[in-house]
This record gives sequence, structure tokens and C-alpha cells, in this order.
Amino acid sequence: MEGTDKRREEIYAVSVRAGKRTYFFDVKETRQGDYYLTITESKKVFDKDGNSRFEKHKIFLYKEDFAKFQDGFTDVVGYIKRHKPEFFEQEAIEKAAEAEKSEDTETE
Repeated sequence: MEGTDKRREEIYAVSVRAGKRTYFFDVKETRQGDYYLTITESKKVFDKDGNSRFEKHKIFLYKEDFAKFQDGFTDVVGYIKRHKPEFFEQEAIEKAAEAEKSEDTETE
């Protein structure tokens, strides 16, 4: 049982804070020793009474799809960089994050 639990642990993890969202990239291992990736978006939301909870969306990505996923992701990010390069400028990113924080404060 202990070995099974250990295999379910994260092998490698990265989290990215992006405004009011956090993205988690977790590499995990199957019982057969293969790696897979989970990508989780976590967003703090408030109900009408002001109580908060985290809304999560998760994608599981398996080894047979790694290359195709990377190709598709690289393609669409490249498209955005060519057509909206300002989205990748640090100042624009920071302003967008600040605007999101202001919206959160107003809704609380």
C-alpha cells in the first residue's frame, strides 16, 4: 500500500500565479512507471454572501499526447505573440494583474 501511495505523489511540480488564478503543473507517475501531467487552474470565487471557495479545472495529459499537446500549445502561443506581442510585455501583464485585483476588491 505504501508503494502505491508513493507513486501517486508528485514527481515534479510548478505553480504559476496569474492575477486571481493559479495554475499548477504536476508531473505524476502511474503504477507502471510512466509519467503523466496534470494541469490545474484554481480560481478564488465568491458567492452572493461573500463566502469564498476555489473553483478548479483539471486536465490530465498522458505520455502519448505530450508531443502533440506541446506542438499545439507552441503554435497558438506563437500566433498570439505575432498578432498581439503587447500581451507578452511585462508591464502589460502587471497592469492586467492589478486590474484583476481591483475587481476582486470591489466585489468583496
